[in-house]
Amino acid sequence: MTSHDRPTTDAHAHPDPSAGPSPAPSGQGAEDAPDGRQLTEAALFEAFGGVRGMVETVVPGLLFVTIFTINKDLHASAIAALAVSLVLAAVRLVRKDTVKHAFSGVLGVAFGVVFAMMTGNAKDFYLPGMLYTLGLAVAYLGTTLAGVPLIGLMLGPVFKENLSWRTRNPGRKKAYAKSSWAWGLILLAKCAILFPLYWWADTTQLGWVLIALKIPPFLLAVYLTWIFLAKAPPPIDVFAEMEAKEKAEEEAAERRRGERAAAAPVAEPYGDIAAPAAPERPQGPRHRR
Repeated sequence: MTSHDRPTTDAHAHPDPSAGPSPAPSGQGAEDAPDGRQLTEAALFEAFGGVRGMVETVVPGLLFVTIFTINKDLHASAIAALAVSLVLAAVRLVRKDTVKHAFSGVLGVAFGVVFAMMTGNAKDFYLPGMLYTLGLAVAYLGTTLAGVPLIGLMLGPVFKENLSWRTRNPGRKKAYAKSSWAWGLILLAKCAILFPLYWWADTTQLGWVLIALKIPPFLLAVYLTWIFLAKAPPPIDVFAEMEAKEKAEEEAAERRRGERAAAAPVAEPYGDIAAPAAPERPQGPRHRR
């Protein structure tokens, strides 16, 4: 992922050759910048785990509902789901891949197993995940209303812009707000389907509906996020700015040292040390007249 320069009016009016290529204007969308869409796709892929992350999210629940549908054995279903999630995490560790998605899956499955074992109700295997989805939907909507959309907090470090979009890039902040609204509303719609099924449907019905709703809402939210960000102004690479500032400060300090060295007076020989006195001539004996 390459970086984008900071869009400023002065930079366009008086381009600095040492600053690198000129950035895109603030009104220019990321799709007009070089590889803007590819950068957005790569960032979303990194943030949400891509295809492999989706597989690691779906497989444990799919295994649980499949086994439970066949033999109605809560313990066997729960153990199989937990075991496969641990295997997926171990594979990532062995390959030295990013493990955050696998470990989040392990924790989710572990909470589900604990709930189901404690209550003896197989439907409770899905309850922690459903509560997490509801909480995440509220977080997306609440942070957007507060002016700090959650999707911006998540993707800011990925785009190397951190929180610069809040005050310096209003077009990008608007795109993050739209994306967070999309995520929040999609997840709320998902909860509106699942929670009534939790009370009224049996375990297998709830499980298969939940599996069916794992990927499509996620892909819809990611697609809308990609659309909003691809049309937004490019991110401000604050890391590149800090590096450029440090380099400029070092160059300025080097220039000042050079100027001081050039302006220093050249010391004359014996300028600070008194010249040695001439040796006295020995006086001979006086002759009388």
